[in-house]
Amino acid sequence: MRSAFGCFPTGVVAVSAMSEGNPICMVASSFVGVSISPPLVAFCVQWESQTWARLKDLPRLGISVLGAEHDQSVRRLASRAEDKFHELGLCVREEGSVFVDGATAWLDCSTQDVMPAGDHGIVLLRIHELTLRPEAEPLVFHGSAFRQLGVSTPDQSASPPQP
Repeated sequence: MRSAFGCFPTGVVAVSAMSEGNPICMVASSFVGVSISPPLVAFCVQWESQTWARLKDLPRLGISVLGAEHDQSVRRLASRAEDKFHELGLCVREEGSVFVDGATAWLDCSTQDVMPAGDHGIVLLRIHELTLRPEAEPLVFHGSAFRQLGVSTPDQSASPPQP
């Protein structure tokens, strides 16, 4: 089943917050936009995740949409290492959300609902504030590997060249 799911490319986010004076983080590749009004996003998390157990009751979560420049640090962010933020710049908000510098977007969120879905939970988040950096290249998860995008396809909405 994991191989089948790996055939679908997804973006990669870091879900981070301050807990007992320290930043904690988990990485999710199941992130999706849900609603514009109200502004909602979601991601899926394994029920037995120890990091989610620490994040789930915090008032604010920082979602950092990771970019191509995070291709070397994403595995460390996803690990259980104590120094997972080593050499990464962070932005910590007063509400407790934590963001990774260089991300393509920051979404300051609170948990609205968690719905059971087999061995995972679907976490629905309400966006309170967002910061965009659309010029940053995205990081993609596909085939159990983190990848960068290659050559762009021509913009199909552009007007055809005039003779």
